[in-house]
Amino acid sequence: MSATGTSPTTPPGQRVGTLPAPRAGADPAGVDRPAPRHRALAVGLLTAIAALATVVRAWQLDALGFNSDEAVYAGQAASLAGNPRYADLFPVFRAHPMLFQALLSPFFRAGEADVAGRVVVVVLGVATVLAVYPLGARLYGRRVGLIAALLLAVMPYHVVVTRQVLLDGPMVLFATLTLYCLVRFVQTQRLPWYLATAAMLGLTMLTKETSVVLAGGVYAFLALTPMVRRPIRATLVALPVLAAIFAVHPLSQALAGRSSTGRNYLVWQLFRRPNHPMDFYLDNVPTAVGPLVLAAALGGLWWARRRRSWRETLLLSWIAVPVVFFQLWPVKGFQYLLPAAVPVVLLAARALVTLPVPTRLPTLRAWPRRARPANPAEEPAGQMPAEPLPAGADRPDPRAARLVPAVRLAAVAVVAVSLLWPAWNTVNHAGRTTFLAGSGGVPGGREAGRWLAAHTPEGSVVLTVGPSMANIVRYYGSRQSYGLSVSPNPLHRNPSYTPLQNPDASMRANDLHYVVWDSFSARRSTYFSERLLTLVRRYHGRVVHTEYVDGPDRTPVPVIIIYEVRP
Repeated sequence: MSATGTSPTTPPGQRVGTLPAPRAGADPAGVDRPAPRHRALAVGLLTAIAALATVVRAWQLDALGFNSDEAVYAGQAASLAGNPRYADLFPVFRAHPMLFQALLSPFFRAGEADVAGRVVVVVLGVATVLAVYPLGARLYGRRVGLIAALLLAVMPYHVVVTRQVLLDGPMVLFATLTLYCLVRFVQTQRLPWYLATAAMLGLTMLTKETSVVLAGGVYAFLALTPMVRRPIRATLVALPVLAAIFAVHPLSQALAGRSSTGRNYLVWQLFRRPNHPMDFYLDNVPTAVGPLVLAAALGGLWWARRRRSWRETLLLSWIAVPVVFFQLWPVKGFQYLLPAAVPVVLLAARALVTLPVPTRLPTLRAWPRRARPANPAEEPAGQMPAEPLPAGADRPDPRAARLVPAVRLAAVAVVAVSLLWPAWNTVNHAGRTTFLAGSGGVPGGREAGRWLAAHTPEGSVVLTVGPSMANIVRYYGSRQSYGLSVSPNPLHRNPSYTPLQNPDASMRANDLHYVVWDSFSARRSTYFSERLLTLVRRYHGRVVHTEYVDGPDRTPVPVIIIYEVRP
């Protein structure tokens, strides 16, 4: 069963997704094969873009230590590799699938490792930039592919996330490959590409399970584009491929006897309280994606509206489904909308390539010419009288036509620089007194953890304001730690965290030896910060170490304070 039709860019009588007979110099999918010198130029430009993407992602990569999520994923990778330092502190199975952690595990077999994990993510981030080029070339041509790769290479949103050991960077790589396979299927109507789409979507979900929402993007595209063939029989074959790949996650948990972990995590996510206001994404994501990129993408949809096709429906579906889902979902994270970055840069690149530029100069009146004398006898001998242009007439100017590529190139440069500047400022600024989860490392966290490892007895137990700092202490300090804000109610806490039923009693029994206060957790939860400091005062807390960062006026600001407590 299939639906056929035509689109504004499809010749009459031709089904969308099928292509006319290829011309000489074109491949069967209808994409022009570049001449050798053009191919060399494209390779050179793509190499330069990859180098730029690598520099902005790797610059000062070790300036800050892990944040909480990075510590958890790196700890899982270390436990999976059998690293004795982390085996008792980080269980292998927590909440998310283990594909990315398994990829990291060879680099975490012994000792403390953080830079190696981030280097792996940088490589995957640059691979995503490179993958955007063939995707853009298939959709709109090589120029769009190159410009889209450039924009993603310097986009602060993608740069920041792909400098951290998070699941979202690798997930976006697989999501981009999923989109590429789907485009190839639409263009060729070959079953292997449809199965490859299902397989890549399975790998995307196996990297981070929340990417299942992208399946909704595929469905929305097929539902909104009736002129694209919808292969029902092929879907019956593709769905088992998708299910078989993703089944690795629950099956591995079942074989390890940890099936309850996944179920408990699902229940917690369903009943979890909102962690950010409804305008969180509106306040944080547009500036990270780039206002000019968004303006170009929206503008291109308008000025190229007469050339709309299934391509725009596909990209908009890939954007709209995750944006709507995570906007309505109570739990919000800075990096959750990253899969939308790729279709956004593709739409922006398309807009810049088709940017309307006037090719005719405005009407030129007679006054710029030599004024015609009132008395014809005053005309110089041998010279024809000057004739004014008719009112309302335009004069074509060949110089204006030559300026069109230059204007469009300048627009690309302006948009790229508008991204590069904030991206460079972000990676070049190591210390700050505020922190947003998913936006980078935690200032002072690694140093505080290493201080605990070097200056406290083995077996010391640490109490922190919340579980975020507790994860960092576990990773860098190799000390068991608990978050005061972890709720005893299983419905209100991450099942991976262990609550302290009575912190006061634990201190009286000398089961807690150190307290770590940090300004980042205190800013999110003033109540638990005050409770922690009350316990510090009650049990004779003594400051033994403080981590500082420079404030706006270069004045040192304490961000982490370690107290020794005793009954």
